[in-house]
Amino acid sequence: SELWKLREKEKKGVEKLGIKLTFLPFIVKATIAALKENPILNSTIDGDEILIKKYFNIGIATETDVGLVVPVVKIAQNKTILEIAKEIIELADKARKRTIDIMDLKGGTFTITNYGSVGGTYATPIINYPESSILGLGRIFDRAMIDEKGKLKNVKILPVSLTFDHRIIDGAQAARFLESLKMFLEDTEHLMLELK
Repeated sequence: SELWKLREKEKKGVEKLGIKLTFLPFIVKATIAALKENPILNSTIDGDEILIKKYFNIGIATETDVGLVVPVVKIAQNKTILEIAKEIIELADKARKRTIDIMDLKGGTFTITNYGSVGGTYATPIINYPESSILGLGRIFDRAMIDEKGKLKNVKILPVSLTFDHRIIDGAQAARFLESLKMFLEDTEHLMLELK
């Protein structure tokens, strides 16, 4: 809910810069923050070795008329929310027009797929080889909840799914990553520390 408010607050000002501000850039930053706390999810297998990446190249699954492709926002940890937003739009546009460079589709360390953009709630995304995990985003919806004072309130819910390679990651590690991600998405003060 707080992230929804933050995006709504910033959206109009950013539109003046010619950038459509979706939730995805915020989720990319929150994902990077969660990966920093749970680095095993930002890894690959090479033979018998697990290679943990110290950089964050985030793949964004993109629908095109010839199927799904995954452009990669390289070194995303060094980019601002607005830089990530602009790059996602540019890469997706190139992918849909089939003008994307092959190097923009390589080198990912972790992928995010947003099936919620077409109405999905939950799914089981397929890992983008050779990565070890992929985060799936469902459609944000409203839910009535009781707050700590016993009052009914409306909250925004973002369903997520995580697929991971059990040769590298176990369920406890995956759950810790999701708890970290949840904290960064729910608490915009923590997320704002990661926006730089």
